[in-house]
Amino acid sequence: MAPPRNVVKIAVQMPDAIPQLIQLDQAKPLAAVLKEVCDAWSLVHAESYALQFADGHRRYITENNRTEIKNGSILCLSTAPDLEAERLLGGLQSGSRERRRETLQHLVSLAPDVTFAQEVISRDGLQKLGTIIEDGDDLGEVLTLALRAFLELMEHGMVSWETLSIPFVRKVVCYVNMNLMDAWVQPLALRLLESVTLSSPALGQLVKSEVPLDRLLVHLQVMNQQLQTKAMALLTALLQGASPTERKHMLDYLWQRNLRQFIYKNIIHSAAPLGDEMAHHLYVLQALTLGLLEPRMRTPLDPYSQEQREQLQALRQAAFESEGESLGTGLSADRRRSLCAREFRKLGFSNSNPAQDLERVPPGLLALDNMLYFSRHAPSAYSRFVLENSSREDKHECPFARSSIQLTVLLCELLRVGEPCSETAQDFSPMFFGQDQSFHELFCVSIQLLNKTWKEMRATQEDFDKVMQVVREQLARTLALKPSSLELFRTKVNALPYGEVLRLRQTERLHQEGTLAPPILELREKLKPELMGLIRQQRLLRLCEGTLFRKISSRRRQDKLWFCCLSPNHKVLQYGDVEEGASPPTLESLPEQLPVADIKALLTGKDCPHVREKGSGKQNKDLYELAFSVSYDHGEAEAYLNFIAPSKREFHLWTDGLSALLGSPMGSEQTRLDLEQLLTMETKLRLLELENVPIPEQPPPIPPPPTNFNFCYDCSIAEP
Repeated sequence: MAPPRNVVKIAVQMPDAIPQLIQLDQAKPLAAVLKEVCDAWSLVHAESYALQFADGHRRYITENNRTEIKNGSILCLSTAPDLEAERLLGGLQSGSRERRRETLQHLVSLAPDVTFAQEVISRDGLQKLGTIIEDGDDLGEVLTLALRAFLELMEHGMVSWETLSIPFVRKVVCYVNMNLMDAWVQPLALRLLESVTLSSPALGQLVKSEVPLDRLLVHLQVMNQQLQTKAMALLTALLQGASPTERKHMLDYLWQRNLRQFIYKNIIHSAAPLGDEMAHHLYVLQALTLGLLEPRMRTPLDPYSQEQREQLQALRQAAFESEGESLGTGLSADRRRSLCAREFRKLGFSNSNPAQDLERVPPGLLALDNMLYFSRHAPSAYSRFVLENSSREDKHECPFARSSIQLTVLLCELLRVGEPCSETAQDFSPMFFGQDQSFHELFCVSIQLLNKTWKEMRATQEDFDKVMQVVREQLARTLALKPSSLELFRTKVNALPYGEVLRLRQTERLHQEGTLAPPILELREKLKPELMGLIRQQRLLRLCEGTLFRKISSRRRQDKLWFCCLSPNHKVLQYGDVEEGASPPTLESLPEQLPVADIKALLTGKDCPHVREKGSGKQNKDLYELAFSVSYDHGEAEAYLNFIAPSKREFHLWTDGLSALLGSPMGSEQTRLDLEQLLTMETKLRLLELENVPIPEQPPPIPPPPTNFNFCYDCSIAEP
C-alpha cells in the first residue's frame, strides 16, 4: 500500500549519533516532529533544536519552506537559530582573535539563511559587525569575514542601506583608497560601496566625493579579475547616480585617461574568460556612453541658429565646392539662393530648406552630426556618394540626406540609445570599445552599405522603405555576431549582400514552417520520383503540342519559320517549313520525320554546329543561350537537327523533353523550380492534418515485441 501523498521518507542525522530514518508527515506541526526526533535520541528541551538541510547553505527548516523536503532528503539536527545567533554574537565580543575568526566563519556560512539572518539582525548583529569594520584592528582575514557577513545580512533587504552611518561609509572608503591591503578586503569594500551608491543618493554623493576616479582606474589595472569586476561595478554605479552633465564630465575624463583602450586590450581580450558580471557592467558603461547622444537626438534643428546654418552650408560645400565656386561667382543673391536650394536637393533633402527635414526627432541634430562627421572624416567616400547619385536617373538616385536621417534613427533603435539600462543584460558590443567615436564611425560604414544595397536592389525612390528594411536586417545580423572591431564589422556586413539576406530569410522561413525537419526532408525524398514523373509527362506533352522555330540564314538573320512536334506515340519528331502568320500545321502535313530511336545525343549552347562560327557579338551570345541540336545517323554520316528556341522557357521545355526521350536526367533550371513548387505544395497537402503539431527531429522508439502472440484470433475454430 502506497504511503499518503503528504508523507515523505527522510533521514535525520546528528554528530556522534546513528541517523534516523523517519516518515515525515507534512500535516504534523514542525514542533511535534522535532519532539519525536529528540525523543528518539533522548534529548531534552526539544525547543532548543532545529532541523536544517544537510547540503547547500544548510538552511533552517520552517513551516514556510518545509514543502521543499522531498523523498530521500537528508536533514540534520542543530541548535535553534535564536540560540545559535546569541552564541555567535557573544563570540564576537571575545578578546581572542582566533575565536573571533572562527565565530565570523560560522556566521558567514549561516548568514545566507533568512531565518538565521532575522535572529542576528534583531539582536543588533549588524551594529556589532559594523564596529569590527570601523575599528579596523585587523586588516586581514577578520576584516574580510566581517565585511562578507555584513554584506550577506544586508542582501536580505531587511535593513535599508540608507541607515548606514557616514563614519562607517568613510571607513569603508578608506579601505578602497589604501594601497597595501588584503586581496579580499578591497573587492568586498567596493561591493559594499556599490550597494550604498545604488540605494542611497545622499551616501552615493559621499562615495563619489571620497573615491577618486583615478583610484578606480588603479584597481581596474590590477590583474585581479575579482577586483577589476568590483571596481567596474562601483564605477558604473557612480555614473548611473550622476546627473547628465556630471556623467558627461566623468566619461570624458575616463576616456582621456585611456579607459576605453585598457578595457579593450586587457579586459575584453584578456586570456581569462569574461565573467557574466563584468559583461553586464560593460553593457551598462556602453549604454551610459551612448546615452550622451540622447540630447542631440531629441533636439530639432533651430533654423535661427547661426552655427547650425553654417554646418549645413559646410555640408553642401564639401559636396559641391568646385561647382559652387564656379557657378556662384558674380551671381545675385536670389540666384545664389536658388543654386543653394538646388544643391541641397541634390544632397537628398526633401525640402529646399534642409531645416525642415531635420526638425524630426529623433534623430534631430544627431543626424546632422553624423553627416558632418562622414563628410569630414571620409571626404572621398562622401563626395563619391553624392556625385554618383547626382548623375543617376532621378528615380534611381539614392538620397544622401534622407538616407542619413533614417539610418540615424535605425542605429539609435538597434543600439537602444536613450533607453534605460537593463538590470541583467550583458549584450555589449566589443566593437564599441575598439575605437573613439564608435557611433559616428558605425554610421560611416552603414551609409556606404546602404548605397551598396541600393545599387544591388536597383531601387527607386518608391523602394526606399524596402531598402531600409534590408539594411536594418544586414546591420542587426552583423551586430548580433559581436564583431571585435569596426574593420571586422565592415568585412562581415559587406559579406552579407542583398541576395544573401533573401537566402537567409527563405531558410529561416522554412525552419519556422518545419520544412527542413528530418521527417519532412525524408517525405520530400520519397515524393521526388513521382513528381519527376509528372514533370516528364508534362514535358513530353509540350513536345507533342509542337513549337514554331525561326531558321537562321548564313547572314545570321532569323527570317524563316519552321514547326516541329513529337508524335503522340513518342516515336517520331515531325517537322517542316511554315509561312509567316500561318496557323500551326497538322501532324499529317509535316513532310519531314526523324525517328527518336535514331537520335544519338542532345547538344546545347556553343556545342551546337549552327552557332560554332566565329563571332563575339551580343546576338551570338543570345543565340548560345537559346540554341540546341540533336545529332542522328543519316546513312554513313552524322547529321544534325538544329533549333533556336523562341524563349528561355521554351529552351528548357524542349531540352528537358528531349532528355526524357533519350533517358537522360532533366537538369534545367525550370525543372528545378517546378519540382520545388510541386514538392512544397504536395508536402503541405500531406501535412494538413498535422497543423500546429510539433514534428520531432527523431522518430519515436519502436516498442519491443510482446512476449507471445497468443492474442491472435484463431479463425479455424468454429463458434458454437
